[in-house]
Amino acid sequence: MTERRYEGIGATPTVGIGTATWYRPTDVTDLDEPPAAEDVDAAAERERFDEAQADARAELEAERESTRERVGDDEAAVFDAHLKFLEDPQIESGVEAALDDGLPAPHAVMEAFEGPIEQFEGMDGMMAERADDLRDIRDRLLRLLTGTERTDLGSLPDGSVVLAEMLTPSDTAQLDPEAITGIATSKGGRTAHAAIIARSLGIPAVVGIGDELDAIEDGQQVVVDGEAGVVIAEPDEETRQRAAESTQTPVVEESVATADGREIEVAANLGTPVEAEPAVDRGADGVGLFRTEFLFQDRSAAPDEDEQYDAYHEVCETFAAGLTGEEPRIVVRTLDVGGDKPIDYLDLDPEENGFLGARGIRLSLEEHADLFETQLRALLRVAATDAGAGLAVMFPLVSTVEELEAALEQVEQVADDLESEGVEYAIPELGVMVETPASTYLADAFAERVDFLSIGTNDLTQYIQSAQRDLDRMTDYQDPLAPAVVRAIDRTVTAGHAGGAWVGMCGEMAGDPELTELLVGLGLDELSMSAVTIPDVKTAIQEVDTEAADALAESVLAADTLAEVQDCL
Repeated sequence: MTERRYEGIGATPTVGIGTATWYRPTDVTDLDEPPAAEDVDAAAERERFDEAQADARAELEAERESTRERVGDDEAAVFDAHLKFLEDPQIESGVEAALDDGLPAPHAVMEAFEGPIEQFEGMDGMMAERADDLRDIRDRLLRLLTGTERTDLGSLPDGSVVLAEMLTPSDTAQLDPEAITGIATSKGGRTAHAAIIARSLGIPAVVGIGDELDAIEDGQQVVVDGEAGVVIAEPDEETRQRAAESTQTPVVEESVATADGREIEVAANLGTPVEAEPAVDRGADGVGLFRTEFLFQDRSAAPDEDEQYDAYHEVCETFAAGLTGEEPRIVVRTLDVGGDKPIDYLDLDPEENGFLGARGIRLSLEEHADLFETQLRALLRVAATDAGAGLAVMFPLVSTVEELEAALEQVEQVADDLESEGVEYAIPELGVMVETPASTYLADAFAERVDFLSIGTNDLTQYIQSAQRDLDRMTDYQDPLAPAVVRAIDRTVTAGHAGGAWVGMCGEMAGDPELTELLVGLGLDELSMSAVTIPDVKTAIQEVDTEAADALAESVLAADTLAEVQDCL
């Protein structure tokens, strides 16, 4: 049979080959005609809805924790959004109104969700994809109300390529990346939550193919090329061979250098200790960003010093055991909450624009100085252990020299306290996360006071472009290749080196192998990213000629528009 190609949107930049397995969940929205209103017990139906809502909440909380353990905090936040939708006052009032009108609970749910779903569908870009999240919540409630059995996607056979009209985040979170070799859907976009989870799991994925996907039958061999955005059914021998070779991106365990010998450290971004071992397996040289927020979320009180010590030491120990040679550097970011990361028990003020309010180091130096002190105590204790010899500590959202000096003074104070108590400690490498315009202009002053700077391109882009990054309508402003952002990166690297600090990058930009040559040309010493892209970036570094990279960076820095930057690349 001649191979057939179907074009869509690449969601995970990897290639997989396997056997097509269609996922066609029961249509829980196909309800019978409701009985007459006078035959419906409104109180009983309200009780049915309340029970289904409570069961849905329990399922979502369990899936959130499972996703946090398997993938990370950012991906688990998908389920926080679903929990908010589940208890949205507009939807709840719609259900109540429909129940009062005499509809059974399933029909009331259908009616209450119809308007909000249509509202999102009428929007552009990422906002339109939120309609999928609402459908997921609606269908979850309907499944529970109708007693429909849930398909177990976690038990699919090895080598399966999952085909579906669409996958919800809860569907995708069930998938086993060791068994699933690809995902292809007729609907969906690259920024949909299901696509984000697939990308984090490292499963090759192509979405938004359209109805043409229906032509692929169960059991056919399928190639999913998430880089090219193509699905190939019944591939010929040459295509199969090429796909098989593509799926075997070699893991480079040793540190790498450019073609002419300039060494670049390639590290992993982690959200939980369980992510450390997979990162080692993917060839990470160390950790460029360990987000500590996970320890503080979804609980009733902050973790104590010993609990934090155990978590930080576990990550250091995993890397120390998994790598040979020099002591791996493990960069731990101190607590970064506020803005889009609330913590219920901290009672943070819900400011109108939390991204410009009290968050990061501002909270650590002011109302939550006690949490900062406890965290520093745990970190300095870990730094004194054999496994923690490569520990480094990074302060988030530093915008002034005064803030940095206050943070450094707190480190010294904690060290003095530990010494007076007879507790072993060591002061690790200290650094600043560069993510505001102010920090790029003060990079030279920061570099004179700390060991390293790490550029967080996600927030840096947000602040330089004055475009809140969790607003879908601001998506066009979130490209880190915007000329102002690239120039800010260049300014930071130059100033950091002049002050004697090494300079890394831990934003999403660092994990794009197509930008590796540019980042080398801009002079970065370290790149930190999701573990799935580490082999590609290490391979890309080895192919870079620094003279050519310098010339590329020079041309990009001379560009005045995003289109001109893209032309240079």
